[in-house]
Formats: sequence, structure tokens, C-alpha cells
Amino acid sequence: MDKLIVILGPTASGKTSLSIKLAKRFNGAVISADSRQVYKGMDLGAGKVTKKEMAGIPHYLLDVVSPKQRFSAAQYQKMAFRAIDKVIKKGQTPFLVGGSAFYIYSVVEGWQFPSLKANLKLRQRLAKKPVNQLLAILKKLDQKRAKNIDVSNSRRLIRAIEIAKAFGKVPKLQKVPRYNCLLLGVKKDQQQLVKLIRLRLLERLKQGMAAEVKKLRAAGLSWKKLDDFGLEYRWLARYLRGKVTKGQMIECLQKDIEHFAKRQMTWFKKDSRIEWVTTKTQAAKLIKKFIN
Repeated sequence: MDKLIVILGPTASGKTSLSIKLAKRFNGAVISADSRQVYKGMDLGAGKVTKKEMAGIPHYLLDVVSPKQRFSAAQYQKMAFRAIDKVIKKGQTPFLVGGSAFYIYSVVEGWQFPSLKANLKLRQRLAKKPVNQLLAILKKLDQKRAKNIDVSNSRRLIRAIEIAKAFGKVPKLQKVPRYNCLLLGVKKDQQQLVKLIRLRLLERLKQGMAAEVKKLRAAGLSWKKLDDFGLEYRWLARYLRGKVTKGQMIECLQKDIEHFAKRQMTWFKKDSRIEWVTTKTQAAKLIKKFIN
């Protein structure tokens, strides 16, 4: 079984810079596992690595789809498998890097997604409802899935409802792992992470994150679609519409990102396979042992 190194952790924990340093050392290439970095034009808001930051390390699954299109975890998984296999064929070490647990585990565990055609009428009807109503509908259909879903992501909620209505409940995914995986988690204490989130947020705003959202809007993205992308896109869209002040936007966004980081850690903490690291040296030792 081919080997895959996974670097995961909460947002703003430093996964990107660590992965690039490790990829340099171990002749690696990075496959992104981020549910927003797949979209073209979503750069600052999604925390996308720049060409300069890549430092010559090949990166896959960035800018692969228009934000106007629907993109599922099943589609991501297929593309990730192809990218990983391509990296392995080249004789390089594949690094799957990100914080989107659904994407990460679809690859690590080889989830077998149920085959189901899109119910467009149902989707259109559900798209008009706020997330709290969508969550209430899902709870009635399948309480277990409702407990493990991103409650602020209307697209995920709608898809879960669609599957639950078709199958009676969200079916338990069959797992067929394709790779021998080493899971490395980037560990940061809570206070440190809050500071890192703040610094990164202010830096991105300075770099022109609001202008990025304006550009996406000018390209035809609706305010609702921007809101659905959550976090930075949600609060900047509200700010640009005059619904909140700049100060309110920054404070609300800071809190939402902190809550998002907590949800990520809640998922990751359940996995005893994850080796938590605080330094590049620790990670390098574990990788060396794993690949030899």
C-alpha cells in the first residue's frame, strides 16, 4: 500500500508553512484538503498559499473549480486520488494538507459515497431556508448526522437532507482505504491560536480581502452564495452591504473563526491515530521513521 503523509489541524495553526518545509526535506508535493481553496478567485479569504510561499513545491487541487459551481466531497475525493497517484508515480512523497475534515477523511479512509442524482427541485426549495431551519429538518431525518455536520454550511446541510430523504437516513459510509497514512496534527494552545487568528485576519484585510469579495460579486456571485461560503466571505459580504460596521465585521469574524477552529479540533481529537506535533523536528522524525 502506497504511503501518504497527512498534515492537519485547526485554521491558522501553520499547516501550510510546515508542509512546505517538510515537502522540501522529503522530496514531496502538496495536495490541498481545503473546501474553499478549490475555488478560483477565493485566495485571501480562503488562506490560499501564494506562488512565492510555495517555494517551488508542487501544489495540487488549488483553483480547480468556479465558485459558481457546486463541488462535492465525492468530486474532491476523485481528484485527490488522481493527484496523489500522480505524485507517487513521479517518485515524490505526497502530503495531504488541510483542515477540512470531511475532505481529509474521505481520502484517508477511502469513503464510498452513495450514488445519488441531484434533486434540483428539493435543493431550490431548501436553498430559501436559513441554516437553523435546515438543521431542524435534518435532525428529524437523521439525528446522528445532524450532530456531526458543519451547522453553518447550508450546502452541506442541503446535501445531507437530500441523501436522508432518498435513503431514509444518511447511510453509513463504507470505507476502502487506498493508502497507508501517517496523520500529523499541528498543535497550538488555545491562547496562541486566538492570537494567530487575529494576526492573520488583520493581515488579510490589509492585503485586500474586501476587494477580493467585491471582485467575486462583480463576477456574478450572489450575496447568498458568498454568505454560504461562510466565515470571511459571509462577514465581508455583510459589511459591503452595510449590514455591519467594519469593527463589528472584524469582531464577529474573529469569534466565528475561533468557533470554527474549535469544531475542527472536536473532530480531530476523536482520532487516536493522529500524532500531535509542535515543531518541524518532531514531524520530520516521525516522517523519517514512517517512510523508511
